[in-house]
Amino acid sequence: MKSLRNLISWSTFLLMAGLLVLSAFVYVTSEVLLNRFVDGRLLELSETLAELVERHPEVFEQRGQDGVPAGEAGRSKQERQVLPDVPHSLRVFSADGRLLWDSPNAAVQESVPPRLLRQVQIEHTVFETVESSTGTPARHLFLSLIQDGHIRYILQTETSLRHYRETLHGLLFLLSLGSGVTLVVAWIGSVWLAKKVLAPIEALCARAETMSEADLRKRLAVDSPYREFRRLTQAVNSVLDQFQRNSEVQRNFCEIAAHEMKTPLTILQGNLEVALMKARTTEEYRDALINNLEQVGRLIALTRPLLTLAKFTSSKPPILLAPLSLEPLIQEIVDELALLADDYHITLSFESESVPSVLGDAQWIKQALINLLDNALRYTPPGGSVTVRLQGAGEWVDVAVEDTGHGIEPENIPHLFERFYRTDWARAKDTAGTGLGLPIVKEIAEAHGGTISVASQIHKGSIFTLRLPIAANQTIPA
Repeated sequence: MKSLRNLISWSTFLLMAGLLVLSAFVYVTSEVLLNRFVDGRLLELSETLAELVERHPEVFEQRGQDGVPAGEAGRSKQERQVLPDVPHSLRVFSADGRLLWDSPNAAVQESVPPRLLRQVQIEHTVFETVESSTGTPARHLFLSLIQDGHIRYILQTETSLRHYRETLHGLLFLLSLGSGVTLVVAWIGSVWLAKKVLAPIEALCARAETMSEADLRKRLAVDSPYREFRRLTQAVNSVLDQFQRNSEVQRNFCEIAAHEMKTPLTILQGNLEVALMKARTTEEYRDALINNLEQVGRLIALTRPLLTLAKFTSSKPPILLAPLSLEPLIQEIVDELALLADDYHITLSFESESVPSVLGDAQWIKQALINLLDNALRYTPPGGSVTVRLQGAGEWVDVAVEDTGHGIEPENIPHLFERFYRTDWARAKDTAGTGLGLPIVKEIAEAHGGTISVASQIHKGSIFTLRLPIAANQTIPA
């Protein structure tokens, strides 16, 4: 398993490799540039010497004819005026390699070596590096001076490479020292950084690992001045908040579901025990079976919405989105529930305006509307009315179910969409509801990217509004 410490160590190693590559590049580049500079200076001196030779050839011709020895002792006054002293060593050779003239500081060299003479005759410009008798390296340049298509003179310029080598050695020392210091500082900094980075994370992990379900109300705290660690702590605490809420909802859901199922199961058990206590007539057994069948019906009525809620609380709700026209769907639902409304002596009507299609699942939207209409019919007294209105609202389509029932108390409205929640008035009316119809509507609406809301007044009725986005604002998921 990878570790952040290893990552920091690898970063230091990469820094080390990068510094070595950079140092090598700087050293090699500096060496090339210095070498070019030295060769350039030698070439400039050779060209200057060539101009002097071309201007005053009599000086060198006379020296070559008279056999005057080279060096300071054999220099004439005219020669010293024409060829002043220079910091580099200069020599002038004849075409056959004999020394004609040299500068005062030049080492003794009577002729050009045959190998170099042949190379100069072919290439005309030759550079070479040699070691002097004192061990100091020197750079030589041999340049042929051509007149009338033939080599007239061979010019040699020479410079010591002592400062050149000293410069490179000093550069190498500075690069080594700088890289070494940088690597030491980087290593110490990486160790410090790893400690500063990992200490809060390890503390956070240690506290999180010791938490249990009984500690869900506790929150993590990291004593760190850095914004990123505070954000990490806040994110973990947000997850804990969500987990706590889900855990409480699940626990309450299980408790309420168990409580709701306990009553019919208790009645079933009691009826069976009474029926088995002694012999019964056929009619008594029939009454017991009918009573038990009613309780089984209650359990089935409770189980179905529980299964539906379980589907919608999963990671992927069971909906298949497609463009859907709501008007014919609502008209079909109203026609199906018309007989039930007549039995309740309630007027059921549908008012519609032209609206765009929505992106939805016809089966589940139909289920949501049936739940809303069933509640409206159930809690509307005889002689009342239930109206379904379809209308556009900008980028949304609203389906409002309005009834003229008892209405909902203001303190109950925030809890209407909680599972198993039923108002005291609804329980007193004993309408055989489970308290799961509206939570299912809420899950269906949110799975479609919509909302469900309610407005109500006591003794005037309620309006439940299912709001769905139009198809143009949604894309069908893959």
